[in-house]
Amino acid sequence: MAASATIGVTLRQARDDRRRILAVACGVHALHDGFTDLIYVLLPVWQAEFGLSFAALGVLRMLFAGAMAGLQMPASWLAVRWGGPLVLAIGTVLAGGAYVTIGLTSAGFVLLVVVLLIGGAGAATQHPIGSSLVATAYEAQGSRGPLGTYNFAGDLGKMAIPATTAWLMAVLTWRSSVGIIGAIGLAAAAAILILLPRNARTSLRSAGEPVTGHAGTITTPRQRGAFPLLLAIGVLDSGTRMGFLAFLPFVLRAKDATTPTIGLALTLIFAGGAVGKLACGWLGARLGVLRTVLLTELATALGIVAIGPLPLFGALACLPVIGVALNGTSSVLYGTVPELVPPDRREHAFGLFYTGTIGGGAIAPVAYGFAGDAFGPTHAIFIVAVVCLLTLPLAWALRPSLQLRP
Repeated sequence: MAASATIGVTLRQARDDRRRILAVACGVHALHDGFTDLIYVLLPVWQAEFGLSFAALGVLRMLFAGAMAGLQMPASWLAVRWGGPLVLAIGTVLAGGAYVTIGLTSAGFVLLVVVLLIGGAGAATQHPIGSSLVATAYEAQGSRGPLGTYNFAGDLGKMAIPATTAWLMAVLTWRSSVGIIGAIGLAAAAAILILLPRNARTSLRSAGEPVTGHAGTITTPRQRGAFPLLLAIGVLDSGTRMGFLAFLPFVLRAKDATTPTIGLALTLIFAGGAVGKLACGWLGARLGVLRTVLLTELATALGIVAIGPLPLFGALACLPVIGVALNGTSSVLYGTVPELVPPDRREHAFGLFYTGTIGGGAIAPVAYGFAGDAFGPTHAIFIVAVVCLLTLPLAWALRPSLQLRP
């Protein structure tokens, strides 16, 4: 009886830890993704303040995203050595502190470059650590659902933080607005250390619950070949998303959109993206991963093309629909990663997947920026749409090797 009671207490504690881990991971995901996409609101401001070309603006975007992509693997290694919660808190301090620095100082272009690199380094901690913690916490029940919730939370941050900052900029200076948002990150770092179990990974694996979900094993060479294809689709998909979002404020400004309207536009597209994360999970269960990817990528390309000739109101009306397709693919691909790798390589796989996809998203605005300088932002997004269509043959090539349950 005493042994049973002890086991019951242990299992209840493990369930409480799971809920806490998922809640904190979702909150940090929302915050970091909001920090990352806040740059889109600031690009027109920086262009006016520093007289930058579209290619130079793409470089600024690449600095943050490039540092975030390149340090995914080192962040996962540090997490093994120091513990995920501590590394996650340090990263949140760096990301929030970067925006505080921009807000509190008269940052020139050189300082802005340095601060964006530091902020990107801090943001590199969130994806591999947060996703691995959630996947490990819910390994017994199957992690696809909790990972979908975690992924969905990131879009909530993409909606809330850029929109909030844009509205603050309507009543305060842009530096003051950015500083306020950065201070939230510093407070969140303290909350991470307080709320996350320090032994989050080991305590959950030793709680004594049987593993009933899909542990994620690689059983055949054909299944092993699926991950590179999955990664390639993810890289192109991420490049499409980042390229389109980098030009969207300028396309809308050409339609006489104000800064608050641009903030509203980003909110609309990220709201659609959040719905897409959930809707594509539903579609994947009924249509399968392949059909869902083909559908969302084709819809993304068509939606991007439609934005160009539409007036401002029509473009705003289309953005939630585009957001559904634009972000829906990533949810399907991301939720598939744990099912393609064994548990002992899961953190490495997440780190590799995020390095590739975020790296592709970091490079894309620079490459597309040259097209924007040469042809203008409206024509540049047509090029983005054409590149998006390259995912279709890759997804078709994935068909014979990828046998996944959504």
